[in-house]
Amino acid sequence: MVLDCRVEGTPPVQITWRKNGVELPESTHSTLLANGSLMIRHFRLQRGGSPSDEGDYECVAQNRFGLVVSRKARIQAATMSDFHIHPQATVGEEGGVARFQCQIHGLPKPLITWEKNRVPIDTDNERYTLLPKGVLQITGLRAEDSGVFHCVASNIASIRISHGARLTVSGSGSGAYKEPAILVGPENLTLTVHQTAVLECVATGNPRPIVSWSRLDGRPIGVEGIQVLGTGNLIISDVTVQHSGVYVCAANRPGTRVRRTAQGRLVVQAPAEFVQHPQSISRPAGTTAMFTCQAQGEPPPHVTWLKNGQVLEPGGHVRLKNNNSTLTISGIGPEDEAIYQCVAENSAGSSQASARLTVLWAEGLPGPPRNVRAVSVSSTEVRVSWSEPLANTKEIIGYVLHIRKAADPPELEYQEAVSKSTFQHLVSDLEPSTAYSFYIKAYTPRGASSASAPTLASTLGEAPAPPPLSVRVLGSSSLQLLWEPWPRLAQHEGGFKLFYRPASKTVFTGPILLPGTVSSYNLSRLDPTAVYEVKLLAYNQHGDGNATVRLVSLRGASERTALSPPCDCRKDEATNQTSTTGIVIGIHIGVTCIIFCVLFLLFGQRGRVLLCKDVENQLSPPQGPRSQRDPGILALNAVRWGERGQLGRDEKRVDMKELEQLFPPARAAGQPDPRSTDAAAPASCEETQLSMLPLQGCSLMEGRTTEATAPCSRLAAAPPPPDGGPGLLSEGQAARPAVAPITQPACSGH
Repeated sequence: MVLDCRVEGTPPVQITWRKNGVELPESTHSTLLANGSLMIRHFRLQRGGSPSDEGDYECVAQNRFGLVVSRKARIQAATMSDFHIHPQATVGEEGGVARFQCQIHGLPKPLITWEKNRVPIDTDNERYTLLPKGVLQITGLRAEDSGVFHCVASNIASIRISHGARLTVSGSGSGAYKEPAILVGPENLTLTVHQTAVLECVATGNPRPIVSWSRLDGRPIGVEGIQVLGTGNLIISDVTVQHSGVYVCAANRPGTRVRRTAQGRLVVQAPAEFVQHPQSISRPAGTTAMFTCQAQGEPPPHVTWLKNGQVLEPGGHVRLKNNNSTLTISGIGPEDEAIYQCVAENSAGSSQASARLTVLWAEGLPGPPRNVRAVSVSSTEVRVSWSEPLANTKEIIGYVLHIRKAADPPELEYQEAVSKSTFQHLVSDLEPSTAYSFYIKAYTPRGASSASAPTLASTLGEAPAPPPLSVRVLGSSSLQLLWEPWPRLAQHEGGFKLFYRPASKTVFTGPILLPGTVSSYNLSRLDPTAVYEVKLLAYNQHGDGNATVRLVSLRGASERTALSPPCDCRKDEATNQTSTTGIVIGIHIGVTCIIFCVLFLLFGQRGRVLLCKDVENQLSPPQGPRSQRDPGILALNAVRWGERGQLGRDEKRVDMKELEQLFPPARAAGQPDPRSTDAAAPASCEETQLSMLPLQGCSLMEGRTTEATAPCSRLAAAPPPPDGGPGLLSEGQAARPAVAPITQPACSGH
């Protein structure tokens, strides 16, 4: 067995091999060839005490810049097991379907062929379908298909022949109708990209059913690389991840909707491959280096990092983020200069990519600052001091102090610059009772020194600040106090203290102790006439903080309560007993009022009616059914109610003389009776006041009308007589002014 390894790099390059992660020593059994390949002269399996050559091999190459490791190559011995499934004897009818199956495992995957009566089957026969998974299908059975069938499996390890299985073909079937049925449906398959998927589907029935395929998710199967083998087997060549899904085989009776279905899931895995490779970089000492490596595959690959061939674990100044796809090294130094590899691996395979980190280091740089110490000064300040480096101090132009919370990651640190003549610095604006980490570097025009040893210091604690407080009046004798909760108080043995008193007194009630997670408290049974002083403070192990004070009066709430006394529930209950009767009476009264208002509008005193020209045409008898009449026909308001109903029923004709008898024209004193002559001109529309709108199809406006409404006839209705009649004007009776004008929108069509 020979494993090849080709390496490129600056010579000299040293090549070694690893087996299962352990360096493989040279021996007479395994030899390293001049081109870097590994040759194993006699591949062996584990027998007795001798080790096996099976395992994962990787090539390791190293030069003065670093070390890289190849992807793994898995070596397995070729094997052949016994048959797990032997073909079974089958009896079929002429024109029917027969199926044989055998199953065997081996490495590499065995090639399956079939023999009939010890003679290889003619694969050119379209009625014989051989599936790669060890299935033989025979459609359209004939008498000459009878015989003994054997399954033959072969690979480089061995050749196996199964037991014989006899096929007996009986006479032709009865020809009776048979429901479609699926004898064998597709199995669940897990394959790797570029392999071939075989989805089997064998259906029977009379007449022979039509087999079709679809995806359960509704997506099209496609045509490229797709073929149907035999009478319904689906073959997908060169599968990709997009072919993954659930496939449905359907057997349909021709010309009907009768169908039977079976389904199987296809899972296509893809080995890890890189979308983004890490890039080699050069960075000055003391800065941050970052490598990014993104890989894809199915299932999603796991990413690990190697430094000169050794697994790189996160910690210290080395951090991994974004599912290990980003490697960050902060504060790099000479020890970080190496070759870094990104290894992506899943169940389908692995891949690796490498990049080199070069740390730029100038000659003659100062050493790290010494004797770094940090002392807490207050709850927000820490004093950091240090000593000058031992060597190369003449070119120092200043120092940079690196600060971060001890619990934070290195990328959250910040820096403060310090003069070269100063060997201490007061760090302010820190958080109370918090641990901080400090280290320092010396800078020259050519670069920075290596970092000093880090030191830790914690700020002093302090009493908490006054909490914000608001007060709500709930009633004449109760208050609600609201503030923001401080969960951190519980971490420092703290909470809230509440005090209150009437402003006229000197002694507070309290303290009422409340935990730091509480954000409200209610005070009750207070004096409604008093002004109260409320005081809230937070405390911890360092003492009480300053208090927040509020003054609140309950007098206003008490007065509002007196103005709006509570209801007398018993009285209301007695009142509610008659509420239903009151509602009914109220409805009757309301309806009566509406009726009187309508009657008043219809028969109002001295009302004026604007009659458009061509009234005679509008009052002409209807020429067709009621539904076909002109909607502009005059509606008479002065007809008695009984006559009006009769008019609606009998379609009574109204002529001009009848109209004049019902509504005599109004005239002023000294004017002749308008009935004495037919040439009497209608009154001017310029002065018309509108109080009733009995006509449809007129263009009416409140107050004065335009000349578009003239000529018109002026009619007036008298108030209803005592006997409830229609209120007709008698001769010589003067018309009264209109009661109130009514506005009507202009009608279209006239």
